[in-house]
Amino acid sequence: MKKFEDILFFTITNRFGGVSKEPYDSLNLALHVGDDPKSVIQNRILLAQKYNFSIQNLIYMDQVHSDKIVNIQTPAINKISKCDAIVTNRRKIPLMVMVADCIGVLLFDPIKRVIATIHAGREGILKNIVQKTIINMQKSYCVDPKDLIAITTPSIGVCCYEVANNINLDLKSTLKEQLLISKVKDENINISSICTSCDKNYFSYRRDKITGRFALVAMLR
Repeated sequence: MKKFEDILFFTITNRFGGVSKEPYDSLNLALHVGDDPKSVIQNRILLAQKYNFSIQNLIYMDQVHSDKIVNIQTPAINKISKCDAIVTNRRKIPLMVMVADCIGVLLFDPIKRVIATIHAGREGILKNIVQKTIINMQKSYCVDPKDLIAITTPSIGVCCYEVANNINLDLKSTLKEQLLISKVKDENINISSICTSCDKNYFSYRRDKITGRFALVAMLR
């Protein structure tokens, strides 16, 4: 992604470098998990300072495992209600998706200069949230899916995601299949191999129940 550094900023955080106390230690970025709101705000400020983006322009979602997609034209409202994908072609508006086992997805079109961040858990994948976001990008911004680059956060692996007796779900493979169906090129799909339940560098709801959220943040420069 280095060749796109002049037009795209993105980062995927881990659980380190913040001020939150146990069990949210330490870089919890979510206000909805029971952490001290002052600590969460301070963590977001620290992140903005580290990567030199405006905390006032940061857009995040009230994530509800839906297939609702919102296009962002202005950073006037920081929290988007009941939404699981946000899309923009505006510069200097950082978009954030928060996860702790679900898949955070970045879609980036370097030609049309459009980005989307998506919260894709089991329900979102069943509702085709990623495919619907790509359709939105096509209709709203004339994006060609063949130009899209897809990057995911660490997420729970098939090794740890048991949903019934000896039945495990592979969300990563399902997500990749949906991207391919949507005509994203295989060589442009970057699925993280890290399992959040196995790797204690990341928050995991399945592993810890009461825990924080790490994030993917992306912004057009």
